[in-house]
Amino acid sequence: MEDDQYLQGPTKGFEEAKKISSKSGIEYWHAREIMPLLGYETWRRFEDVIKKARRACMASGQKIENHFVSIGKMVKIGSNSVRNVDDYKLDRYACYLIAQNGDNTKEPIALAQTYFAIQTRKQEIFQDLADTEKRLLIRNEMIGENKTLFDSQASRCFKVRTF
Repeated sequence: MEDDQYLQGPTKGFEEAKKISSKSGIEYWHAREIMPLLGYETWRRFEDVIKKARRACMASGQKIENHFVSIGKMVKIGSNSVRNVDDYKLDRYACYLIAQNGDNTKEPIALAQTYFAIQTRKQEIFQDLADTEKRLLIRNEMIGENKTLFDSQASRCFKVRTF
């Protein structure tokens, strides 16, 4: 399947790190969770990329706070103490801007650029479909997923032992 090949390596990590808001149903990611997926080891360097992406967001006429929601996290720092660290809740657009403003000599950035471009395009196409087409597309996806699940279960249950 094309998507199976596409969702390997760092891009698979984006799907695993993705969260969905229970209130709005909107996908989002935490900046500190995707930082290593993009090949950044330090928050300071990654935060520089976030700042560039925020400037690009503002320059495009978007409200920064709609896409880059500043949140804090409590983390353990040793000797049983905790401290608050900066983080961001990022929507798909924010992640796309971060990928576009990252160091494109890093392979994970190039893969992220592709991932977010393809996923954004898929979403645009899906939104343009009529309701009946959406239902048919979702139904066909479920059939494919069910076949994959059945095949994996069947291969475990019906292995032929040879001695």
